[in-house]
Amino acid sequence: MSNIEIEYCVPCGYLDRALDLQRAVLQNFGRTVDRAALVTGEAGVLQVRVDGEAVWDIADDEYDVDEVVRRVKQAL
Repeated sequence: MSNIEIEYCVPCGYLDRALDLQRAVLQNFGRTVDRAALVTGEAGVLQVRVDGEAVWDIADDEYDVDEVVRRVKQAL
């Protein structure tokens, strides 16, 4: 099983977005992942990693929960 980490910028107020991503990941893959953890960060970060490998980053991509779910699915 896989580990998913959602790192989010606390000063930027990305907690709500991180929670939305976590909820979507757990709803779609809850039985096939060991954990979907929120990790606090800074400097504008909002990134999703599967087993340590970045699959989505707000620095490179538009915020779209459905796209994040697709990328997590591909990585799993």
